[in-house]
Amino acid sequence: MSVRLSDITSADIAAERARFPRAYSASVRERVHFWLLWGGGTALTLYCLYRFGFFTAGFLHGVSKFGSVVVAQLFPPTGFANLPMFMMVMGETIAMAFMGTLLGAMFAFPLSFLASRNMTRSRPLQFGARRFADLLRSFDYLIWALIFVRAIGLGPLAGIMAIAIVETGTFVKLYSEAIENLDRKQIDGVIAAGGDGLQRIRFGVMPQVLPMMLSNTLYMFEHNVRSASILGIVGAGGIGFLLADRLRAYELQEACLIIILIILAVYAIDYLSKILRERLIGDHRRREPVDDAAQT
Repeated sequence: MSVRLSDITSADIAAERARFPRAYSASVRERVHFWLLWGGGTALTLYCLYRFGFFTAGFLHGVSKFGSVVVAQLFPPTGFANLPMFMMVMGETIAMAFMGTLLGAMFAFPLSFLASRNMTRSRPLQFGARRFADLLRSFDYLIWALIFVRAIGLGPLAGIMAIAIVETGTFVKLYSEAIENLDRKQIDGVIAAGGDGLQRIRFGVMPQVLPMMLSNTLYMFEHNVRSASILGIVGAGGIGFLLADRLRAYELQEACLIIILIILAVYAIDYLSKILRERLIGDHRRREPVDDAAQT
């Protein structure tokens, strides 16, 4: 049955409003909650902007001064005679990020099954694994780097351990969420075929969660290259020590060259991780255009 718009009268609209009031307008309680939420958020934002000096002349002067520093003092980059040394230390930074990410993924993989509600029947064990992961990632890389520098001394090993500790907590969260969101039908099929616990994980869980795990791991590797670039500030190896040294000595143009190297390294790793992700996951096949003629 079709109804034309011209046949609908004001009385019909009023009757429908009376029958389904929530479909036409929110209740008074919902409107109050909406305005309290957005009004409170807006007031808090304005207060923070005022409290931290965003509305002062000093902030505007600092922004303009920042622009002049970037344009006038950083460029053009110099120190190309030290480029081989910079590239060698940049390679050390990438190696730190790789080892830290790899160790974090290895430690987090078994813990993620303990932290998943649909894999661990013991709620205290699952809760403890979750809170342990929260503890590991509660502190920043620099704090863990300071602890490991004090414990095992200066050098890249302290940076690797700092990255590994933080990434273990991060990967436990990411991996466990991927495991909790999987489809139970594939697991039930393995159980119905007589599969044991290991076969349930191998054939029911891993084919579903492995693409997400690999994608998250590759992204965090790219993120850790940026993080490893500043760990040298506290003596944990990498190019961060050279960058901090150039900034402290006001050799800003050499610092600019180091910053450019870091940016190029992140670009290259992002491109390579994209290719690797497509090869391992098969993502390139899903994005290929559909050939209608071939299907017909």
